[in-house]
Amino acid sequence: MNIREAPFALRVTRRNEGLAGIVYRRSSGTNGQDHLHRIAALSPSAFSTGRLLLAKGNLAVNGSRKLAPGPFIPLDENWGSRFACYAIITSGLRYPEKMLKAAEHFVQADGSEATWWLGVLTRAENSRSVRALRILTEAVE
Repeated sequence: MNIREAPFALRVTRRNEGLAGIVYRRSSGTNGQDHLHRIAALSPSAFSTGRLLLAKGNLAVNGSRKLAPGPFIPLDENWGSRFACYAIITSGLRYPEKMLKAAEHFVQADGSEATWWLGVLTRAENSRSVRALRILTEAVE
C-alpha cells in the first residue's frame, strides 16, 4: 500500500526510553488536499506492550513485521482504526499488563467495530467513551 492512498499511517520514533509511535489519519483539507492529522501517540511502554498488535497489523497491510524509526508506515482502515483506538485508550495508563490486555483485544477485534469506536473516541467530549472502551478491553486501572 502506498502512503498517499492509505487512510491511516504510523510513524515510529525513537525516544530516550525506547521506540514510540504516532498514529495519523488522513482527512481532506479545506482546499481539497489530503493531509495526515495526528490522532494519538503511543508511549514507549504502550509501543513495547502492543508490539504484537503493531507487528501483526503491519504484516497484514504491508507484508512486513519490521517497525523501525523512519518514514510513515501506511495502514488500511481496518488496522489503522485498531491502532488509533489502542493509542487513545493507553494514553495515560501506567501498568503494562493492562496495555497488553488491550492490545490482545484489538488483535482479535473486528475492524468495523474499531472504526465505530474511533468515531466515538475522537469527539470533543470523550472521557466516558475512553473509560467504556478501557473497561471492555480490560485496561482499567
